[in-house]
Amino acid sequence: MIKVKRALISVSDKSGLTDFASFLHKQGVEIISTGGTLKAISDAGIPVKPVDQVTGFPEMMDGRLKTLHPKVHGGLLALRDNPEHAASMKEHDIHGIDLLVVNLYPFAATVASGKDFATCIENIDIGGPAMIRAGAKNHGYCAVVCDPSEYGAVETEITSLGAISEDTAKRLAGAAYAHTASYDALISDYFHKTLLKQDKSEERATHNRVAEFPPTITLSYRKQTDLRYGENPHQQAAFYRPALSLEQEKQQGIAGTEQLQGKELSFNNLLDTSSALMCSLSLPDFGVAIVKHLNPCGVASASSQDDINQAFLKARACDPISAFGGVISINGEVDKTLAETIAEQFAEVIVAPHFSPEALEVFSAKKNLRLLRVDRPERFLEAQKEIRQVHDGILLQDMDISYNDRDQWKVVSKREPDSREWQAMQFAWRLVKHVKSNAIVFTGPSESLAIGAGQMSRVDAAEIAMSKARKLEIDLHGSVAASDAFFPFRDGLDILARAGATAVIQPGGSVRDEEVIAAADEQGVAMVFTGMRHFRH
Repeated sequence: MIKVKRALISVSDKSGLTDFASFLHKQGVEIISTGGTLKAISDAGIPVKPVDQVTGFPEMMDGRLKTLHPKVHGGLLALRDNPEHAASMKEHDIHGIDLLVVNLYPFAATVASGKDFATCIENIDIGGPAMIRAGAKNHGYCAVVCDPSEYGAVETEITSLGAISEDTAKRLAGAAYAHTASYDALISDYFHKTLLKQDKSEERATHNRVAEFPPTITLSYRKQTDLRYGENPHQQAAFYRPALSLEQEKQQGIAGTEQLQGKELSFNNLLDTSSALMCSLSLPDFGVAIVKHLNPCGVASASSQDDINQAFLKARACDPISAFGGVISINGEVDKTLAETIAEQFAEVIVAPHFSPEALEVFSAKKNLRLLRVDRPERFLEAQKEIRQVHDGILLQDMDISYNDRDQWKVVSKREPDSREWQAMQFAWRLVKHVKSNAIVFTGPSESLAIGAGQMSRVDAAEIAMSKARKLEIDLHGSVAASDAFFPFRDGLDILARAGATAVIQPGGSVRDEEVIAAADEQGVAMVFTGMRHFRH
């Protein structure tokens, strides 16, 4: 139990500060403080002692040096029941600090505000982390509070017990180390990104790779919200966002989105919504994507806002059974007509840059339907790192947001694609990247016709796509087919041709490419190699 007789308070976040300081004063606690915190407490009429009266040294070097002193750190680190420590305290007139209330210079907020490098560096706290780590190490004698949300719990415990319990002190110590670890991670990340923004010349390629993939990575994520459950009800889950993003965007849900109505987003909603957004935004013009379990089940593109409703109908027609309960992303405005069309079938989430007032009125009858408005959609196609977990570690890679296009493709068949096939191949190539491997898609010029996803065999993926098309009486003759990776044998190409595909786009690169090209030529199929693979595990 820590009986609080003396507290040191130095905070950037002054939420609840004066109320908490007033509580401590009423409990007979001596309060020591610094800088702006000292002024705020003093201005509230609460007795407070400047730290320089404790150390005998003035604050100096623009405030860089004020708490780095034995009379502060001795008070934080001393083991009060250790005779040697007690003797040192007496000899050097060091008094114990039982409660340390510190949060750090607003480094993340400074970066988020777009300040220059020098200003950001000046907002790296030195004395604060040193005190937090010292007090947390000595949590048997010093309780450390870094978050104003903990003030109430501390007040309750002191009021009811007359002290801070051992369990609470341990919990606060863990939170304190998380606070400093996150802070240092933000700073480390900032330095790496600053280096990457510098010279991109070829001779710096190795240097930049080290900056992108450093020997040690420290990631700073903060919990935004607890989720009802994870992928399944027996799994607990929470949603974390990059700490810097939370400083930049004070909102819930996926970055850059605003939830307009509906239940809270679930674990699976968050996954599917992110996937649907990426898919619709990568399509030509006004993209429409319906996603179920991270796979597109229907995709189409409209050449104008007026055609989006028709594009949605084409997307849904690709696989209406799977579309039931899906996540829908529209890269355009959802108007009344489109809202009425979507409302014909159950959906979990609809995400779009714009909803007309009339559309919102239509959806208001479906109280549980989640509507997300996305701000600045292009941000979702910006370069990011992707983290995947394996049993005893993580894998880090660049997110697959790259496409190559017609000027980088190679026609390998005897027959050149016609203009319609070229258009369809460009659409199919942008779609297949979003389908789980092994992936096969059949498309027209601007709509998916059949999708085969996530199979161990590319032949099976093609067979599944064809089977779905047959059940829905979708004619694949004259379609274009895309494969996310090369065909290891000609059998996959033969199936696509038999289904009715007249052109095929694939990466190429198999040792049997010549065999596959010959199969295409035998059947009059135009085939293009992109030279770029899009596995999606």
